[in-house]
Amino acid sequence: MFGRFKQTTFIMVSYHTAVQAVSLLALAVWCFPCRADVGTFDPCKDFFYHAWFPKGPLGVPICQRYLNQYRFASLYNKTRRTPWFSAYIYTPPVGKRPKEVWKYEPQLAYAKADGNMVSFPHGKVDQNVVESQAVQLDYINSSYTRGHLNPSLHHQNPQDRESTFTLTNVVPQKLKSNDGPWADMENHVSQVLSTYCMGKAYIVTGVIPYQKDRWLRERRVAVPEYLWSAYCCPSYKTLPENLTDIFPTFAAVGRNDPNSTEEIVPIDRGKYKKKFWGYDVRLMPLRTLEMHLQKKYGTVFSIFHNQCSEP
Repeated sequence: MFGRFKQTTFIMVSYHTAVQAVSLLALAVWCFPCRADVGTFDPCKDFFYHAWFPKGPLGVPICQRYLNQYRFASLYNKTRRTPWFSAYIYTPPVGKRPKEVWKYEPQLAYAKADGNMVSFPHGKVDQNVVESQAVQLDYINSSYTRGHLNPSLHHQNPQDRESTFTLTNVVPQKLKSNDGPWADMENHVSQVLSTYCMGKAYIVTGVIPYQKDRWLRERRVAVPEYLWSAYCCPSYKTLPENLTDIFPTFAAVGRNDPNSTEEIVPIDRGKYKKKFWGYDVRLMPLRTLEMHLQKKYGTVFSIFHNQCSEP
């Protein structure tokens, strides 16, 4: 990523009798797995700065749950079969990249399904899953990689890292972006945040679509023209002079198409190796990113509460 989102129902119990209390408690326990992880960010609002959800495109909120614990949040578009963005809390990475075990979101296919993400089967995939979201076959022989919005690199807990390997967290990304300038930016932001951020660091990473959509496999999965990312670290150490402009928040936009115009991200042939030309990443203030997003989406776009400034 950067510089390389149960509805809990509170039951009012009238304690007229001990029997009533026990009955209601049993009902609550029985319904616990039935809580909604798709359709609201409320259960995972802690992944957003001040529990404030970004303003921008419309989509389906997903509280991404793995092994019965919320790991991050994504705003998903079922028509495009990709997320608009994913939001998470950065923690300094430890250990090696986990094995790629790709997963899907069962509640997109079946509203009453359990909220935990599920690993794809080795054989045939349920047709409701195929219709509701991207599947492994969509990316095979497509010339695009599965580009994480919430990268494994930005987490410390092994299960948090494993949870990022879900297709509701990825978009079609060119290899030379994914393994080149974008990867450099994700590594750079990791170094900056692990060195200077003292409290929680909130990151939101998303996409900018083409003006006229492009697709994988006959309108199965929409391909983004750009990827963007922004972080928010309201509490940080004393900074060297050359870093004062990148706290408490900063942002970046990366090219996913070497043939795109240079209006948002110019091409600098002296910055990267030749094989990465056209996949540049441009660092920029948060307000500049939001300006570009507003222009591209045609709607007000605001990523962090109060521009990541404490009241």
